[in-house]
Amino acid sequence: MVTLMPSITAVRGRIVFNSRGTKTIEIDVITDNKFMGRACAPSGASVGKFEAQSFPENRAENALAAFNANSRKFVSLHAENMQAVFDALRSIDNTENYNKIGGSVAYALSLAAVDSAAKALNIPLFKLLKPAKPYHFPFPLGNILGGGAHAGPGTPDIQEILACPVGAKGIVEALEMNFKLHAETRKVIESIDNRFTYGRGDEGAWAPNVDNDKALEIVEKAVKNCGYTPGREMAIGIDFASSSFWDEKIEVYDYSRQGVKRDTGEQIDFASRLMRDYKLVYAEDPVHEGDFESMAILTKKNQKTLVTGDDMLVTNADKVKEAVKYGACSGAILKVNQAGSLYDAINFAEECKKNSIKIITSHRSGESVDSHISHIAIATESKMIKTGVLGGERVAKLNELVRMTEHDLIEGMAELTFA
Repeated sequence: MVTLMPSITAVRGRIVFNSRGTKTIEIDVITDNKFMGRACAPSGASVGKFEAQSFPENRAENALAAFNANSRKFVSLHAENMQAVFDALRSIDNTENYNKIGGSVAYALSLAAVDSAAKALNIPLFKLLKPAKPYHFPFPLGNILGGGAHAGPGTPDIQEILACPVGAKGIVEALEMNFKLHAETRKVIESIDNRFTYGRGDEGAWAPNVDNDKALEIVEKAVKNCGYTPGREMAIGIDFASSSFWDEKIEVYDYSRQGVKRDTGEQIDFASRLMRDYKLVYAEDPVHEGDFESMAILTKKNQKTLVTGDDMLVTNADKVKEAVKYGACSGAILKVNQAGSLYDAINFAEECKKNSIKIITSHRSGESVDSHISHIAIATESKMIKTGVLGGERVAKLNELVRMTEHDLIEGMAELTFA
């Protein structure tokens, strides 16, 4: 029996708004005149220097105009064929960072196409992207307390202190553990600041007026208050977002909110100390995006921590190859919109797997209520998924994971093992 592949019969795009109220691109792809896939491009606040450019000349209107002028080039393509969509995009824009049509168009079009194809074929998206078992749920990385580019002055320099429920046996239990810790963290903050206003950052993390050291102490105390053993039932992670406070001119990490400057050696020692003292399961961007040598030192010294590249790798397969030469990175963030198209991102995932680098699929701070990344995390065999904790655009991804428990194909939680 020959299975007919769904063919794109119409596309349409529009400007909508993300969770921060800024403009972005949403695209609908119709296959076989009746199956609609839809995707909305997210955006980041902490943006890597080498990631795809969201909009030509930084205007959503320019991206939509470029898409509309070329929309006929996507009609008649097989929607499930990621390379065909990629090739059509590249026939319009062959720049390295999609600065002619915009990474937002590449993202939204490529995701909407496979979304439509999965509906036409009546299969879950993860199965379209990865037809064969095994399938496992990723551990949810919840943003519990933060600062940096995601919150205002007075909050920690460190961008995210994250929870990973490593002792959970299933995805629902894992989510409940993160929600419990998030609520307990608020109580701990209240106990030291009776004027705390319950302020939260872009991703739902509490944003108190404390320094980096106090922030980590708060989360560790909340973990223990919940009855969890740090590193056993519940592990802590950190997204340093080091590029955001790296001062290239004087070559120091300027923790301006805490009034501390660290040179490269001091930053390595600082990051290593936190990994050791707090039994971190995860450390993202502990050094700036260009410092592969220091990242390699941290990766080698901290083999029980996923030393993870985000700004350093920007979901780019060539950056993975560069990291491998140094021995840098045991973990890699996958953000489709950093790469541009889904095809780019899947190539990145394959390069990571080939080099035994564990994948963490991630949202962005400026999000939509789309839940595609939940399927992408499973299809790419991601060990973790970063989605935040609270907020409709964050919970949308988490609830999709809950719905996916109804698929008997998924065999439980991913295995978190370290070198």
